[in-house]
Parts: sequence; C-alpha cells; structure tokens
Amino acid sequence: MKFISVRDLRGKSAQIWKELPDEREMIITSNGRPVAILAAISEANLEESLSAFRQARSVEAVASLQKRSVAQGTDKISMTDIEAEIKAVRKKRVK
Repeated sequence: MKFISVRDLRGKSAQIWKELPDEREMIITSNGRPVAILAAISEANLEESLSAFRQARSVEAVASLQKRSVAQGTDKISMTDIEAEIKAVRKKRVK
C-alpha cells in the first residue's frame, strides 16, 4: 500500500490518478499521520464500494461505543435500569 502526503497529492495529482488503478488504495498523510484513504472505484462498483465503506464505518462506530461503555461501566446496566432512565427523561420533557 502506498502512502502519499497531502503535498504530493496537490503537486503530483496527475501521476497519482494514473497509479491508483494499479495500487487500488493509497493512504493520504498529513504531517506523517494517515488522514484519508484514496481508493480506486468504477461506475460498475460504485454502489458496492460505498456500501462496504459505510458498513466499515458503522462497525467502527459500534466498537467505539462498546469500548466507551465498558470504560464507563455502563455495559453492566440492567434493562430495568435502562427503562427507568428512559421514563425519567421522558417525564422531564413533558414538563
């Protein structure tokens, strides 16, 4: 996998676009840190590519929520406690 700086992306974009189909993916970096993925797609696989990307982001978001829940100890809350919390919030909204 090829890493490209933002500076190179600006200065050598024609070369990068030519290389992308063979590379398939390139990582864009800013100050040496990855900030984006540049991936080759076509009209034929656009929807599938977007769907896979969105699914990967969703999985990442759920994993992040799970980690935060464990760190905060909220992963052990019972369904009864959850329902009580929902009722309390709804009661406050009505007022």
